[in-house]
Amino acid sequence: MRPAVIIIDMLQDSFTEPRNPQREEEKIVAPMRDFLKKCRAISIPIIFGNDSFLREDFIFKGRLKPYAIRGTTGERVLPDLEPEPTDITLSKRRFSAFFKTDLDQTLRTYGIDTVAIGGINSHVCVIHTVLDAICHDFQTIILEDMCAAYKREIHEATMEAHRKSSLYPLLRVMTSGEFLAIYDHAKKA
Repeated sequence: MRPAVIIIDMLQDSFTEPRNPQREEEKIVAPMRDFLKKCRAISIPIIFGNDSFLREDFIFKGRLKPYAIRGTTGERVLPDLEPEPTDITLSKRRFSAFFKTDLDQTLRTYGIDTVAIGGINSHVCVIHTVLDAICHDFQTIILEDMCAAYKREIHEATMEAHRKSSLYPLLRVMTSGEFLAIYDHAKKA
């Protein structure tokens, strides 16, 4: 197994000020910081897939209010999760980090065969990236404790729906600890 971790939309504009530790999205920030530190220590590549829109973007013609505008601090990763020089930051204009980006080519350049995905929101951008990863022939893991939606029930329903997916074992749902244990076991094999 040659994995990479993809973190979706953990952006400054996705977290309102003052920060509220009771928000579902906020609850994954500190554990994610610790998880990414462990991944870096064992040389698992980390890719941040970040919304980055133009002010007049088509996506804002619905209910979605403008955010993560290119050239603003809002499109940057949260300072709590500041990318390291070895990490890759990828701008995306739509839900999936694969859609019209070079993510597929980047992963193949690194010889990646498995992606572990976390971030927000579980039911939109995370799942779009997960399903596109499968469509690009990558073993795919949803890191259930590294994802969040604005309501816990939505996150849990999304995880449950994909836990029972007919795509198993190509698509698996697990915790970050389970992922690291599987990686460690595969590395020793």
